[in-house]
Amino acid sequence: MTHDSTICAISTPSGTGAIAVIRISGSDAITICESVFQPVTSGKKLSMQKQNTFHFGTFAVEGRVIDEVIVGIFRAPASYTGEDMAEISCHGSVYIQNEIMKLLLKSGAQTACPGEFTMRAFLNGKIDLSQAEGVADLISSGSEAAHRIALQQMRGGFSEEINDLRNRLLHFTSLIELELDFSEEDVEFADREQLRSLVAEVSTMIKRLVCSFDLGNVLKTGVPVAIAGEPNVGKSTLLNALLNEERAIVTDIAGTTRDYIEDSITINGILFRFIDTAGIRDARDKIESRGIELAFRKISEAKIVIFIVEATSAVDKIAASFHKFKEHIKGQKVIIAINKTDLPGAFHDLPSKLLPFTANTPVIKISAKHRTNLDSLISELMNPLHLSDYHSEDIIVTNARHYEALKKAGEAIDRVLPGLDQAIPGDLLAQDIREALHYLGEITGQITTDEVLQNIFRNFCIGK
Repeated sequence: MTHDSTICAISTPSGTGAIAVIRISGSDAITICESVFQPVTSGKKLSMQKQNTFHFGTFAVEGRVIDEVIVGIFRAPASYTGEDMAEISCHGSVYIQNEIMKLLLKSGAQTACPGEFTMRAFLNGKIDLSQAEGVADLISSGSEAAHRIALQQMRGGFSEEINDLRNRLLHFTSLIELELDFSEEDVEFADREQLRSLVAEVSTMIKRLVCSFDLGNVLKTGVPVAIAGEPNVGKSTLLNALLNEERAIVTDIAGTTRDYIEDSITINGILFRFIDTAGIRDARDKIESRGIELAFRKISEAKIVIFIVEATSAVDKIAASFHKFKEHIKGQKVIIAINKTDLPGAFHDLPSKLLPFTANTPVIKISAKHRTNLDSLISELMNPLHLSDYHSEDIIVTNARHYEALKKAGEAIDRVLPGLDQAIPGDLLAQDIREALHYLGEITGQITTDEVLQNIFRNFCIGK
């Protein structure tokens, strides 16, 4: 990316639509647009128009009109990128979009790289780095919870908290470093008890943010829920019932599902990714064996596992299945669903022989076919998220880069309190505080590298 050029890109999704938006940003954005735009109403050139105004006219080449458009004018620094910008709203024909892009490129603009508009906003001080990442998260948000967190981050809620921590630490480290200049006079500018109190408070806040990542990550990407059990116990029927559509084939032939089937649905504002897996049993052929391997892999990757038991199955058979299943549980939340409770001879409570396998595991009685008691199952799905522990205004970490930086900042801060207890010299205390400041600064972009920027912005869509 070269930041002294004028860039342009189609900002709306590719393909045909009612309208499309093409953006231009850079010192020559308005004059380049002006060179191919013919105003219809005012007759004034775009360069003579006021900022934050929109103008109707045509784009034409060699007297041939390409389209009637509306052009918005935004002048530096009061624009998204902090540079002069123009936004062209044209009809959504792919041909029209391409022709306008050709005109802009021929007039001196360059094609924007992924995320280059937002990178320029960051470099020009319009937003910080965590806010820029919030923009990407907002675009990709697939649920109410993910949208709310991304919007809060984009508006600077997370940045404010990080900057507050950083500023308070900066105050103390500057006082400690000032002491070093007067070391021969044995003066103390930084009150050690106040520093102790601040460090304890900062450590607590960082730990809270770090702990929020588990929830934030699943709210951002969706909660993976594996549906497991023996063949023909109703896994695919349950998937269809939860999704409210015929997503998986359901037959009375055991082993219908050989591969896993995955689909998503939003429940109470949270995105859940349900995965219907192959039935767990001794494989009859290579294909089924591969399907069972995939089933165990998906079980290990899930945050929640619904293990379905058929209410009419033999107890010894269920116990053997439980034994195989438990070997692949590594801390995931497990819910046992007793299915087909509507059938004659069905048990409604787990037989005592199965209780050793189900200690501290919730058991829900359902009929997937008749959608009986699915509300109770859904309520149990929400419990592991501990949403009641968080309020809507709480800052929740969703970004792995932020999580790693906070962990390292926390480790540095946690070395300060023992240092205070041992009365170590101020220069050593300052070193740990500076390290914490470094990692906090990485989050908001006060400290960054070209490699970090490229890794972040290359995942943006072109035109944003």
